[in-house]
Amino acid sequence: MFKKIFIYLKNFDWILFTSVILLTCFGLIEIYSISLGRDVSELVIFKRQVFFVVIGVILVFVFSFLDHQFFKDYANWLYFLGIILLTSVLFFGTTYSHATRWLDLGYFSFQPVEIAKIIIIIFLAKLFSSKKIEKDNWRQLVWSGSLILIPFLLVLGQPDLGSAILFFVIWLTLVVVSGFNKKYLVIIFLLGVVAFAGMWNFYFVDYQKQRILTFINPSESSLDHRHNVDQSIIAVGAGGLTGSGVGFGSQSQLKFLPEVENDFIFAVIAEELGFMGVSLLLIFFSLFFYRCLVNLKKINNDFGIFLILGSVGLIFTQMFINIGMNMGIFPVIGLPLPFVSYGGSALISMFVLVGIIQNIIIKSKINY
Repeated sequence: MFKKIFIYLKNFDWILFTSVILLTCFGLIEIYSISLGRDVSELVIFKRQVFFVVIGVILVFVFSFLDHQFFKDYANWLYFLGIILLTSVLFFGTTYSHATRWLDLGYFSFQPVEIAKIIIIIFLAKLFSSKKIEKDNWRQLVWSGSLILIPFLLVLGQPDLGSAILFFVIWLTLVVVSGFNKKYLVIIFLLGVVAFAGMWNFYFVDYQKQRILTFINPSESSLDHRHNVDQSIIAVGAGGLTGSGVGFGSQSQLKFLPEVENDFIFAVIAEELGFMGVSLLLIFFSLFFYRCLVNLKKINNDFGIFLILGSVGLIFTQMFINIGMNMGIFPVIGLPLPFVSYGGSALISMFVLVGIIQNIIIKSKINY
């Protein structure tokens, strides 16, 4: 038993783990800073995030010891579990800010969509690693797309456009790396344009349309509609080289910037830690992605390779869109910054994913 633990810890990718911890520390520092400006004597949000981090770190090691082949064996059952969870939100979920995304279990609430992201990665990794997949078989491509369409539509019903987009990105990432004929990618793009047009006319509500219109033509939008993005851009630009210092960001501390602990935490980092702080943040993200990808050459099973690539696609896209939202180059669609933004469901699910990735890496080193 102890020998197995020693072997696992010896082959544990400590650099990858350290990059995640450093990213989490960025979040804790800024959440602490944000809490200082609140009218409460206790740092409630900060303490909650510390609790989530502790639980997440424990889960990294738990899942790093749990054989990832287990998830492959039960991928189909996990898919149905994900569908059940996403469906239950629509009937029993708690509504907050016009969105029904949480299941309240009394002592705590969570967002099933965060669990569903991991499940979709596992399910698609098994599907695309199957020897039955033929790269020129459009029926198989349509079949895989239809299986993702179900959770995609369920998440749109919450509504949660950002997470729905991530489901599509995970699927598209694995389609690309699977080597399907490039002509299919052109068809997918054209279908995406048609789908967007249909959603604009029949799905998007007024505030979602306004966010997109504000992004496309900010000069024609009212000050109210541009307020969030404008304040975020001001915060990013105000940081300069070294920033104003933790706890001294005018945009965040004076509450000009909304959702500072979630959607716009990157703007807080840029304002208080400046260009140097942002550079460190991006270096830690780059280190995480590098360690994930550099280990691929040692992995001898397609399921593990697709699972890591799907995870990298999810985390990179979420990071890229969140930073783009903060800088005004993407519309605001409510995606947190991975490992950094406040939120138990999102943070813990990211740590679980890191644990699964670690198990794949450990197994590959042992069997290499």
